[in-house]
Amino acid sequence: MSARTEAPATPCVGIGWRQPHYDALLAQRPALDFIEVHSENFFADGGLALAVLDAGREAYPVSLHGVGLGLGSAAGLDAWHLERLARLVERVRPAWVSDHACFARVGSGLHAADLLPIPFNDESLALLTRHVDAVQHRLGRPMLVENISAYVGWGEDTVAEPEFFNELTRRSGCGLLLDVNNLVVNARNAGLAPDAAARAAMRWVDAIRPGSVGEIHLAGHAEREDGLVIDDHGSRVRDEVWRVYAHALARLGPLPTLIEWDTDVPELDVLLAEGQRARALHP
Repeated sequence: MSARTEAPATPCVGIGWRQPHYDALLAQRPALDFIEVHSENFFADGGLALAVLDAGREAYPVSLHGVGLGLGSAAGLDAWHLERLARLVERVRPAWVSDHACFARVGSGLHAADLLPIPFNDESLALLTRHVDAVQHRLGRPMLVENISAYVGWGEDTVAEPEFFNELTRRSGCGLLLDVNNLVVNARNAGLAPDAAARAAMRWVDAIRPGSVGEIHLAGHAEREDGLVIDDHGSRVRDEVWRVYAHALARLGPLPTLIEWDTDVPELDVLLAEGQRARALHP
């Protein structure tokens, strides 16, 4: 079976391919540079899900984005999860493989099913680097690690978050998956208004080592009545996030960009319009 597996040349824009759009995307074949799926949805042996993914990779390069490795877990990596991911990578030959800078596993295999924050300190950096090295060794290729939105902190940070990722990419050879929406969400939850949050996110971007970012994620977020801002991926990208994205492109150059939409998923055309807006901002 032949498939388009090569990483597309930048600038390029893709969308998260979710179940409500499986049929529409395959029928319409819109002009996209890549599609991204959640790796864990395709861990089963055979079945309809893998058949759909095979059809998708015939049409587009695929990015595998994981949510379950728990790279920052002190309990270690889940060997079963890593083996399933390795099998999927071998089958799909994706353009990119990514997961998050978070912890999820504790004790003897208990998984939180969430992206929980890690402290930004030397001990956490060493642990994360070891796990990223192990994953890359098993996969036989570099991976991307995403900065997360966090609603609590440990009070144990001794390294600024951008420098933490700079050092991670230096030590391990991985790339950063820069989630611009997460930067704004974290700044909002630190008490900043949208414009000030955008400026804080731009300073975060300015501190990142050029050449270390492999992909950018864009998504919408929601603000609750109590003021908490939630990274829910359930709406259009906010104006302040677009401003930070344009700033990131100006500083870091054109990068593969993904539109994420995971809750209250709209018609496919809405995602495609968001993708076109991202494409129009590329220099």
